[in-house]
Amino acid sequence: MSPPEFALSGLRPHVILGVDVVALPVLPADDEGPLATVLLGPGAAELGDALELDLVGILEASRATGAAGEVVTVPVPQGAPDNSGLRLVLLVGVGQQRPVDFRRAGAALARAAHDRDAVATTVAALDPEAGLEAFVVGLMLGSFAFHWRSTPPESLPVPRVVLADLDDSAEQRATLRRALAAGGAGWRSRTLASVPSNLKNPEWLADQAREIAGSAGLDIRVWDERELEADGFGGIVGVGKASATPPRLIRLDYAPRKSNRRTPTVVLVGKGITFDTGGLSIKPGEAMVNMKRDMTGGAVVLATLAALADVGCPVRVVGLVAAAENAVSGNAMRPGDVVRHYGGRTSEVTNTDAEGRLVLADALAYAVEQVKPDAIVDVATLTGAMKVALGQTVGGYFANDEALAATLAEAGDQAGEPLWRFPLYAGYEDKLSSTVADADNAPGGAGAITAALFLQHFVGDVPWAHLDIASVGDAPEDRHEWTKGPTGFGARALLAWLGREEPLAGVR
Repeated sequence: MSPPEFALSGLRPHVILGVDVVALPVLPADDEGPLATVLLGPGAAELGDALELDLVGILEASRATGAAGEVVTVPVPQGAPDNSGLRLVLLVGVGQQRPVDFRRAGAALARAAHDRDAVATTVAALDPEAGLEAFVVGLMLGSFAFHWRSTPPESLPVPRVVLADLDDSAEQRATLRRALAAGGAGWRSRTLASVPSNLKNPEWLADQAREIAGSAGLDIRVWDERELEADGFGGIVGVGKASATPPRLIRLDYAPRKSNRRTPTVVLVGKGITFDTGGLSIKPGEAMVNMKRDMTGGAVVLATLAALADVGCPVRVVGLVAAAENAVSGNAMRPGDVVRHYGGRTSEVTNTDAEGRLVLADALAYAVEQVKPDAIVDVATLTGAMKVALGQTVGGYFANDEALAATLAEAGDQAGEPLWRFPLYAGYEDKLSSTVADADNAPGGAGAITAALFLQHFVGDVPWAHLDIASVGDAPEDRHEWTKGPTGFGARALLAWLGREEPLAGVR
């Protein structure tokens, strides 16, 4: 399925042709008390007059509050005056009109408008900047569906949305373009994570990267299994060697149009485990069911790279996806094996189900040595400990630079992908010790922290953040802009960061 298409219009929604749904914003009452009434936004008076409907009275009868995401449905009977094909009016609460409220309003509208032909709405006209972007993202992601059944889907997202009462100006078009880029990145990363692993393998992921590179004008390089071994990527090779589908390392390069030698460079590294059995340290059966999405970090990196031009990213960005399938065979990596990473550092593998950090380590070491970036951010569904700590609506992260940490947290809040910082507590360093290698890949206790400490050794003194999104890799239910299943969490936060005028301001 595809997300809705959006258009801007300066007209009131009731005169826009070809729409069968009009959605109007509902604001909470200005004051409190028994006589306080909710307020209707732009276009309500004209639509009420045209249809001879008392929309405020309908809201009062429905006891509407104007809370974000609340929807009151008003069917329009055939033969109503001047309905011009209009069949439904949706009165959508926008709460306090913060970005989070507009996202929730957009997602609620998406679900209420399923199976309709087109919607015209003035919700975004309440705030043509922050509100427009958040509303469009919420409507796009609330529409998301992944369907491969042999029968038609039970419902379809509305294919066309007209954002009414907004000028079709260059400024509004730029805001809409940023919104479509952010929402599209979320949609793409969810789709990639939803594809089942009988079709999705490291080479398939590389093919997706090639398509993105071609459409977005990015440079690309893909290492196959022979090149990975020859170049010393021992972590990726070790994790992927048991699979019938060999591992890959994918590199995508973005440069802004006015870049030069002084343009800073950011590296994004994504964990691309296309299926994780746990290897010989095999997972319980129920824990494998959602492991098709263990490449969410890689999906986020690919989706982010695809959208950088549309958000006006001013820095160079290199995306690295370490792709492998962690399988079981006679050639599988064993507990007790030692792998040598890119650059020479070694890891004793005491648990083959701690494979994500092994492939990330290679990509991080390569980035530091070959790209020499100004900052690195890695994204991975890495540790179950993160879900225990945070539940399923907040992602965790670590950082060795205060400015980078603060900027990412702010970007996550702005984008609707909240992040909670954890400490790189040096007191746990001794847990990484191994008698035969530089580090143990799976020391007991403090799982998310020791995983981050393990990775920190591969970034040197480069400003770095590690996003452990295992807590938010799957949504348990439809809620606001989240739909049940893989979330693609992280792409919107990274784009909110990289789309800033100076994303590296203050970073050492």
